[in-house]
Amino acid sequence: MTFSLRAALTAALFASVAVPANAEQVFNRIASFPVAGNLPADKDKLSPSSAEIVTASEDGMTLIYSDSPLGAIGFIDIIDPKAPKALGAVTFKGEPTSVAAVGKKVLAAVNTGENKQKPTGMLAVVDIATKKVDLTCDLGGQPDSIAVSKDKTFAAIAIENERDEDVNDGALPQMPAGDLVIVSLKDGVADCASIRHVTLTGLAGIAPEDPEPEFVAINDNGEIALTMQENNEIVIVDGKTGQVTGHFSAGKADLEGIDNKTDGQLSFTGKASGVLREPDAIKWLDNNRLVVANEGDWKGGSRGFTIFDRAGKVLYESGASLERAVARLGHFPEKRARSKGIEVEGMEAATFNGQKYFFLLAERASVVAVYKDTGAEPQLMQILPSGISPEGAVAIPGRNLFATANELDLGKDGGARSHVMIYALEEGVANYPKLVSKDVDGNVLGWGALSGLVGDAQKDGILYAVSDSVYSMQPSIFTIDTSKKPAEITGVVRITREGQPAQKLDIEGIALDGKGGFWLASEGDSAKLTGHGLYNVNAKGEIKAEIGLPADLLAGETRYGFEGVTTVGSGDDMVLWMAMQREWKDDPKGTVKLVSYKPKTKEWGAVRYQLDKTEAGWVGLSEITAHGDYVYIIERDNLIGDAAKLKKLYRVAIADLKPAKIGSELPVVKKQEAHDFLVDLKTASNGYIADKLEGFTFDKSGKAFAVTDNDGVDDSSGETLFFAVDLKGTN
Repeated sequence: MTFSLRAALTAALFASVAVPANAEQVFNRIASFPVAGNLPADKDKLSPSSAEIVTASEDGMTLIYSDSPLGAIGFIDIIDPKAPKALGAVTFKGEPTSVAAVGKKVLAAVNTGENKQKPTGMLAVVDIATKKVDLTCDLGGQPDSIAVSKDKTFAAIAIENERDEDVNDGALPQMPAGDLVIVSLKDGVADCASIRHVTLTGLAGIAPEDPEPEFVAINDNGEIALTMQENNEIVIVDGKTGQVTGHFSAGKADLEGIDNKTDGQLSFTGKASGVLREPDAIKWLDNNRLVVANEGDWKGGSRGFTIFDRAGKVLYESGASLERAVARLGHFPEKRARSKGIEVEGMEAATFNGQKYFFLLAERASVVAVYKDTGAEPQLMQILPSGISPEGAVAIPGRNLFATANELDLGKDGGARSHVMIYALEEGVANYPKLVSKDVDGNVLGWGALSGLVGDAQKDGILYAVSDSVYSMQPSIFTIDTSKKPAEITGVVRITREGQPAQKLDIEGIALDGKGGFWLASEGDSAKLTGHGLYNVNAKGEIKAEIGLPADLLAGETRYGFEGVTTVGSGDDMVLWMAMQREWKDDPKGTVKLVSYKPKTKEWGAVRYQLDKTEAGWVGLSEITAHGDYVYIIERDNLIGDAAKLKKLYRVAIADLKPAKIGSELPVVKKQEAHDFLVDLKTASNGYIADKLEGFTFDKSGKAFAVTDNDGVDDSSGETLFFAVDLKGTN
C-alpha cells in the first residue's frame, strides 16, 4: 500500500468513527480476533496462545500483544477495526510479559529465566513494519510491566522476580529482590548502556527486603508510579533522576454485601474486614491522582479499585460496588467467591472527546467496567463483555477505539480461544448487557447458567427461566420482563423440597403446568449424584411431585438426559414432551429420543429424532417448546467461535408426535428447519459464537426468544445472549 493511499484510507476511517460532540456516546464491541490466527504455519492449530498485554502503534492501525505460551508478540491489522486481520508474530527464546509501542517500534519485555530462583530477562526493540528485532538489552531480572514516558525519552520496566507459590506456601521473602529499570529512548530505540536500576528495598511494611514490582505507569511530568502487589505498597519515582520521591501502603478495605462463600449459590450478604488491597494495575488520572486495581495475590484482594492522591490519601474506594454491579449482569464467578471474587486486575485510562475515562478489567468475571472520571466520585457508565480473563487493554482515542487482550485459551479442551476484542465509542445505545437483574428485597439478585425458558400464559412479554446445576444449592426459577431494554429479571422463586433448598438438581427445562405452577426437567448425571427426572412445583417453587424415569428407559442410560420439557394439551389430556440431549445406549447412531409422559395415566412413550451430521464435535438437543401446531427444538453442536457450524431451530408437527412404547421400535419424526441461529449468535454483541444455546420459547403474544447458558462464568466469558428471534412466518 502506498503512503498516499494509506493516508487517505486512514483519514476516511478516522472520520468514520468520529462521534458528534453532542451525541450520546457508548462503547460497543465491533470485532473479535482469535489470536490463534497468528500461530506460525509450523504450529499445531490448537497450540496454546494467549493475548495478555496489548498496545497500539502510534497511528492506531496496528495492535501488538504479548503471547507468553507462544513465546512471541503478535500483530493485528486494524485499519478496518471491524475486520481485524492477522499480521503474524515475532518469536523469542523466552516469554514476553509486556509490550509498549513508541514511534515506529514496539518494546517487548521478555522473561528468559529458567526458574524463579535465578530470574533473567531482556528488553527487545522490534520494528513494527518489518517485524525485525533491532536489538536487545539485558534487564538483569524477570520483567513484568513496561511503560513509555509521554515525551518518549525513556521507558520504565518493573523487574518483579516473582515469588514461587509452591515454596513456603508462597510466603515472602523469596529472594532475589525485584527492582525498577529505567532505560533511555531515542526514536523508539533503547540505549542499553543507559539502563539504571532503582533499588526498592526497605520501603514496604510487608517484606521490605523483597520488593516485587508489578505494574508501572508514567504521568505527564515523567513520574513513575509503581505497584508492589505482594508488598501492598505504591512507590513514586522521578523518571529523570531515578530517585524514589514517595511511597505509601495501599492499605486495607472493608467490604459489605459480597458473596464470599463458594457454596453452589449466589448470596450477596457477606462481609470482609481489613482486606489488604494488594493492587495490580495502576494508572495516573492526572499528575496528582492515581487509580489502582485491587486484584490481590497473596493475602488480599478487595475486589474493586481505589483512587489515591500522590501522598496516599484515599480519595475514593469502590468497595463491593463494582462486584455487585457485575453480579446483576450474571457475570459473578461463584467458584471464585471464597477467594478474590471478580479479581479486578488490568486497567487503562484515556481521554475521549474531552472526557476522561478509566477502564477496569475483571479477570474472573470477564468484563470491562467503564468509568467516567469526574474528579470526585467516578461514574460507572457501562460494563462491557470481553473474552475469557481480560488481562490488558489499550485505548486509541484518536480513532475512538478501545481493545482488550484476553489471555485464557481453552482450545485444547474444545473451549474458546484467547481473543483480542475491539470496541468503538459511537453514537447510539449499548448493545450489552442483554439481560440484567433488578434488586430484590434491597439486595442484588445474582443469576447465571440459564438453561430453559417458557412464556407466561397470561401476560405478554413475561418469561420464566431456570438455572442448571452450576448453582446446585440454589435451584431457581427467574421471572424475565422482556419489555425492558435490556430485558430484566424482576424476581425469583427458589425450588424447595419440604421447606429446604432442593439440592442436587440439574434443571434444564421448564414448562407451565396449567395450574399456576411448573414442570421442570432435570438432566441428571449419576457421577454427580443428580438424578434424571421430572418435577412438578407450585407457584412458590415447592416440589409437589417427583417422577423418576421408568426402568425400560433407564436401561439405556448415559450422562446426557433431558434438556427441555414442554406440554401439549391441557387438563387430563396434557402430555409432557422431553428432549434427550444425546444418544443413549439403545439409540441408533445419530438419533435421540423425544420422550413423552402423561401425568394423568403415568404412561411413558417416545419417538425418535434424527440429528444433523457435522464434521467435528458432537450434536445434540438443548430445548423443546410447543407452540401452535408444532414443537420447536434447538439442535446444536458443542463448538465455539469459528468452529461452530450447527445452531439451528427445527420444528416437528404435533400431529406427528405418536409415541410408541419405550423398548419397542420407535417411529422417526420428520423435522423442518425453522431458523439458523449462527448469525444471531455472531452479531448479538460482535463476540465469538457461543456453544450453549439452551433456551427458546414464545411469549403469550407469539413473540419468540432465545438465551445462551454462560456456564456460571466457569471457563466461560460469562456472556449471556438473550434475544428476540424472527422466525419470518414459520411459526
